[in-house]
Amino acid sequence: MRILVTGAAGFIGFHTARRLLEDGHTVVGADSLNDYYDVELKQSRLHALSAYDRFHFHQAALERTEDVAGLFRDGEVEVVIHLAAQAGVRHSVTHPHAYIQSNIVAFTNVLEACVQHRIRHLLYASSSSVYGANAKMPYAEEDAADHPVNLYAATKKANELLAHSYSHLHGLPCTGLRFFTVYGPWGRPDMAYFKFTKSILENRTLQVYNHGKMKRDFTYIDDIVEGIARLLHLPPDSGSSGAPYQIYNIGSGRPEELMTLIRTLEELLGRMAELEYLPMQQGEMLATYADISKLQKAIDYRPSTSLREGLERFVDWYRGYYRE
Repeated sequence: MRILVTGAAGFIGFHTARRLLEDGHTVVGADSLNDYYDVELKQSRLHALSAYDRFHFHQAALERTEDVAGLFRDGEVEVVIHLAAQAGVRHSVTHPHAYIQSNIVAFTNVLEACVQHRIRHLLYASSSSVYGANAKMPYAEEDAADHPVNLYAATKKANELLAHSYSHLHGLPCTGLRFFTVYGPWGRPDMAYFKFTKSILENRTLQVYNHGKMKRDFTYIDDIVEGIARLLHLPPDSGSSGAPYQIYNIGSGRPEELMTLIRTLEELLGRMAELEYLPMQQGEMLATYADISKLQKAIDYRPSTSLREGLERFVDWYRGYYRE
């Protein structure tokens, strides 16, 4: 198939595009290459994808309707995987307008283009953060997700609502993916595991919020991409709401305490970390824990990468990429 992957220079987008290319698909990649984090890392990901002759890249700002329209002129796109977004919980507290433009205006433009070009399946990134103040664990898709505790989460919930309305009005098959703390090689420098690795190697103090008592459902990137690749061929039928629309949790189903991640990195790096304990940050969630039974039933999704194994692969990549 010919597949449009937005956010192709991003962490999940890069790995997804590479898997699709290896599976024989043609990939139209789009990314704005903004400077939220190191643009050189994004360029390096694109350089790796350029080795495939079936990869075609467009630098595009999806909040601009003309940029979105241009992505569909380059051949007939059949499926869209929308992974572009302004990421980061803490950044959303101080830069709200960036999230409205990148996560809501841009997504609306993508939805409009999908309807106009009769896309057979739209898969898009949501987030575990939509569960917000929901205290029930593990999170299941039917649980309430209407009390977001930060703006990033609110924009992701808005994406789900927008997708459902377009699915209902236009029959557009939409699958939303609630990602749970994705990590691995080529990751985002603003993520905890990446920052901790850098700080430990540079003998700098690690800032650890809530005394490391937070829990996250760390999910290795290859397990995430396997789920996306399988869902690609499973556009939803009309469900209980009368629309061809589905939401899935996509995580490991194995929450780990933040201190476990730190101690594992210390062992893998062969160095002890200097820790500075700080109070809970505004807008952060105490724990995330995915019920993945729905995805298991749909595609036999069985994430198999342990936290130690995944971090070992990340550390190997980090040392190679940064020549540490």
